[in-house]
Amino acid sequence: MMEQKKIVIFGGGTGTSFVLKGLKYFPVDITAVITVSDSGSSTGRLRKEFSTPAVGDIRKVLSNLSTLPDEIRDVMEYRLSIPGNDLDGHAMGNLVLTSLLKETGSLKTSIEYLSKLLDVKHKVLPLSEDYLTLMGETVDGEIIEGEDTITKARKKYKRFFYKENPHVLPEVFDKIEDADLIILSMGSLYTSVLPHLLCKDVVEAIRNSKAKKMYICNAMTQPGETDDFGVSDHVNFLENYLGKNTIDSVIVSTTEIPEELLEKYETEEQKNLVKVDYENMKNAKYEVIESDLLTTVDGTIKHNSLKLSSIIFFYLMNKNENEQKKIKF
Repeated sequence: MMEQKKIVIFGGGTGTSFVLKGLKYFPVDITAVITVSDSGSSTGRLRKEFSTPAVGDIRKVLSNLSTLPDEIRDVMEYRLSIPGNDLDGHAMGNLVLTSLLKETGSLKTSIEYLSKLLDVKHKVLPLSEDYLTLMGETVDGEIIEGEDTITKARKKYKRFFYKENPHVLPEVFDKIEDADLIILSMGSLYTSVLPHLLCKDVVEAIRNSKAKKMYICNAMTQPGETDDFGVSDHVNFLENYLGKNTIDSVIVSTTEIPEELLEKYETEEQKNLVKVDYENMKNAKYEVIESDLLTTVDGTIKHNSLKLSSIIFFYLMNKNENEQKKIKF
């Protein structure tokens, strides 16, 4: 039997979990490396109370990689509603992971146990076992602490760093070295993808890897982070940390979205479609892989997870040096 191709995907919660929701059905070996510095909502409360790494993004990824029926997986995502009680708002999966962590003393081991419980066939790794705090310095010199606060502040930042010295899980480097494809997932640039690239050893390992490097570009801008960003701006931001010409391919959506829905997003959420700015990418070294990837569900814009995953799989299995510079699906 032919050995499966190996994919390592770096990201956070919602965006990465949505990619994995479709990719798990393809015959590939997946390792998802997830940030542990989230400080909002249920995760943030558990971090403060138990001094643990963030578990919320990991929970989302495990839920979406699970092969169990939806009704069982949905239990992990269920949020308790007990007004006035300390448990109010906590996701059940966060409580389970935190309990395992306090029992085992290892987030990696806790993930392995929960993976067995949820029948997850792939590997999920935390970036680190440390309690990490993401920090941002604004252009006017203000220091903002915490992933959640950085997002809500809607400031312009000149640099990001960790408050603590991160110790990356050694297995992360092993997986990078063995990978055939490394993916930087869609999701918040500041709080889902960037936290991985603040670790110089991770950046060096990615750059030295024989694997192709792919970025899945966000469909929508994020208020206070990527306002007015085109595809090239996203790539340039990442390569400021990775190094010029590190990224080999970028997946972008060219779906036509109804104008009234776009106006709703702009008015209610201050979000716009990410522009595919061809003019700024005409001399780029990376391939632009375009497709009609978006769908609308209950008035929201989402990626078609299976179609996105099929493009990733096609790229991985058919990539060769003679392919055209631009690919359209």
